[in-house]
Amino acid sequence: MKSIQFVWGILILFAVACADEKGGDNPEIPELPSNRPPYSEERAEWYPGGENGTVFIANTMAYQQAMPFVDADAELYRAFMRGERLFEKSFVTTEGMGYSGLGPVYIRKSCIACHPSYGGRSKRVDKFDTNDSRNGYLLMIYDPNTPNLALASKYFTGMTQTRAVEPYKAPINEAGVHLEWLPYTDEYGNTYPDGATYSLIYPKVTVDQHAILFEDFDMSKHAASIEATIGIYGVGLLDAISDEDLRAQYALEQSRGYCPGIIGADIDETGLNPYYPGKHPGRFTYLCTRATLDNGPGSNAIWNITNVTRPDRRYHYITEEYSKVMSKDPDVQKALGQTEEEIFANLMSKELKPEMTQEDYDDFMVWHRTVAVPAARNMDDEKVKKGKTLFAEAGCIACHKPSWTTRSDYKPEAKLSNQKIYPYTDLLRHDLGLYEPGRVQVCRTTPLWGRGLMPVVSGHSDMLHDLRARNYEEAILWHNGEAKPSKEKFRNMPKEDREALIQFLQSI
Repeated sequence: MKSIQFVWGILILFAVACADEKGGDNPEIPELPSNRPPYSEERAEWYPGGENGTVFIANTMAYQQAMPFVDADAELYRAFMRGERLFEKSFVTTEGMGYSGLGPVYIRKSCIACHPSYGGRSKRVDKFDTNDSRNGYLLMIYDPNTPNLALASKYFTGMTQTRAVEPYKAPINEAGVHLEWLPYTDEYGNTYPDGATYSLIYPKVTVDQHAILFEDFDMSKHAASIEATIGIYGVGLLDAISDEDLRAQYALEQSRGYCPGIIGADIDETGLNPYYPGKHPGRFTYLCTRATLDNGPGSNAIWNITNVTRPDRRYHYITEEYSKVMSKDPDVQKALGQTEEEIFANLMSKELKPEMTQEDYDDFMVWHRTVAVPAARNMDDEKVKKGKTLFAEAGCIACHKPSWTTRSDYKPEAKLSNQKIYPYTDLLRHDLGLYEPGRVQVCRTTPLWGRGLMPVVSGHSDMLHDLRARNYEEAILWHNGEAKPSKEKFRNMPKEDREALIQFLQSI
């Protein structure tokens, strides 16, 4: 099993050295007990994923471990490992091979291409190139003149496809997508009250008109933005939080008028999730558009990122407008030897042959649900304890709610029931008043658990929805809107207190 202890001291030293080189937060080597300590109420925060969902690993493998109970169940272990392979492998176009079914248009060839180093965030890059293994960005094309910044969904899928399998053509040619990182100066001249300075950057995304496949689409009337992929580990535990507890948290934040959360709209899951039929508040994705893990970002992404069909999705993630353009394209007609009508019918069919088996998909969801949360580190350190107090006193816990207790009857994995977890999120959307936020004007509170290991696992500490923050300090300083009172408290702290608060975040 992957939780076998490697010579992780050497790996951590190497990874931290890489973090130095790549501009990460460069924390000290994490301190963990030599063995998994007995769980107790007093030491519960060492177990952010609860007693059943936490692994005491702090090396480069920290984000890809199975929850401890998976080891003890041979069938569960088999399913986990098969699901992990589906996450790792690149899909291909050739029929009859393992992992076949890629295309006709797609975003990436594999899950890990969007989620490098497993659950870690992708790295901020200077060029939008989906062949770059560091680039986990998704491209969004939207109408900036509509109240809800509506996606240009007549032409493009929600996550814009920039790759195609011959003879098909991509809706957007990546060579025409330009990504710039621009400096930003805040109202304080990027200076703390004590005179210390900092720098801030933000992305600007432009798309050339000639890069657009559709002749009648006017890019000058639209905008583009990037979103980085979200971490994977622990999502089964977030799914196990009850709807009632989530709604109660929403009501609490509304009643006190401080950091009022915006709950994701109740989403009709009837027929999609056999365990929780009915409606549920959204809790997954930046905009809380997904309510349960069975209809969550991972279960959707393995289909829409690769366009690999499966028994419950026997159709392409594709727009009708794209299908019309391709069916009329003489190059496509000649290559396929088909008429316009035949090409269009195939692209829009709802009865395509499943390319992924139900068994493969079920195993993928076992893996997705049971990837463990790495243990907290250095929690007995006096500076970390001070940082935890400062984090609370600054009001950060109003949105970054420290702990939840999962429901008592979670299905399909009972081991995730009745777990006290420490994700540091309220799973609600908030307006952070970001400068040039792109389409994400309101954003779900990011779970903070395990993020302190990013320099060790991923070699960087890029954060926020578009990775504009290069470390915890910049992430805090970008907080405005509902979170501005907390940011102001942070700005007015003495330097040693700011450092203590950040050290606490690196430890959880």
